This record gives sequence, structure tokens and C-alpha cells, in this order.
Amino acid sequence: MTAVRRTAPVLAAALLLLVCAGRAGATGYRYWSFWERTGGHWTYATQGPASVRPDDGAVQGFRFTVGADAADAGRPRGTADFGTICADTPAKSGSKRVALVLDFGTPADAPSGEMPPKGRTVCARVPSDASTADALAAVAGPLRYDTNALLCAIAGYPHKGCGEQVSTDHKPTGAAEPDDSGSGPSLGLPIGVGVVGLLVGAAIWQSRRRRNASG
Repeated sequence: MTAVRRTAPVLAAALLLLVCAGRAGATGYRYWSFWERTGGHWTYATQGPASVRPDDGAVQGFRFTVGADAADAGRPRGTADFGTICADTPAKSGSKRVALVLDFGTPADAPSGEMPPKGRTVCARVPSDASTADALAAVAGPLRYDTNALLCAIAGYPHKGCGEQVSTDHKPTGAAEPDDSGSGPSLGLPIGVGVVGLLVGAAIWQSRRRRNASG
């Protein structure tokens, strides 16, 4: 059993490190995420709202969330149908209509001392060449930006802070369309534990083989 006795402490330490790594608090950011509605699903925007110039009939969404990247950012919840949101806003020559879904997030994602307003949808009628940021400013002010043009607040929420780093130990709650999230449980810890188990088994097998050979 010498091999097992020598190997076990090392493997136990490795297992402990893996468990600790799995439990360690990850870090992310508290921010307004920007989404575009495509094919009935939300897609994380690859450009900022000031750069996107949506067509008439587009649906754009904003969700205040906590996340490390697009994979775990909460998506906008609620009605996301252009026909419903813009039902009372007829088309007009020289302008376009953009349906906006504004999700202020959950209390868990809110900055300390603040409570998220109720989410809402709104139809913005703006000039044909307007950006999403223009549409947002037309119907959801006041907006707040930082010196790097990062969107910090919509309709005055939150009152302070902008993209600050926070813990992401919790998952965004109420994220819409979980089948489209592209995210899932982390496999790092289960795989790591499995590897340690295989190493322990190999050590025991080798020890028994040596013992049988010597016997």
C-alpha cells in the first residue's frame, strides 16, 4: 500500500484545490446590457446602442444585470413583440418605429440602497437615420453616460455607479428564454473530481499489481 499512501495526500490536496476553485466567488460587472431581437430570440448586441441604426419594426432590449460576459448576462423579460408594443404608433413618412423593451433587473442585481423600477415596453418614433441610443433618449430619459460613453442609467436608474466590478456568485434571476441562453453548468469541477478519482484508482491498481508480482 506504499504507493497509495504516497499518492493519497497529493491527490487529496488536488481535490481540495478543485473544490475551493469551484466555490471561489467569481467577479463580473453591474451594467446595462444591450440586446437585439432576431428570429424570435434575444441576441447580445455586438455594437453599442449609439452605433446601431435599427430599421422600422425592429425590437431592441436593455437589461440591467450582473455578469462576467454575454453568456451569463440576464436577457430582457416581458413582451417583445413589435406589433404589440407599437400597436398605437402608426407608421409615418420620414420616420421609423423602434420597439424598446426596458428591463431594470432584479433586486439582487440592484446597487446597494436602490430598488429597480418595474420593467416596461415603449415604442419610439424617431427619424429614419436615428440610432438605438437616439430612440432610447426619445422615450426613456434621463440617460446617464460615463466619460467613455458607457451607458450607465436609463430613466435615471440606477442613481449612481457605472459598470462597477461585483461578485457574480448568483445567477441573474428571471432571464427570459433559457433555451436560447447558450449557458449551462460549469463542467470544470466535475471533470476535475473525476480525474482525481481516476488517479486514485490507478494508484491502487498499481499498488496491488506490485504486491501480487512480489508475492
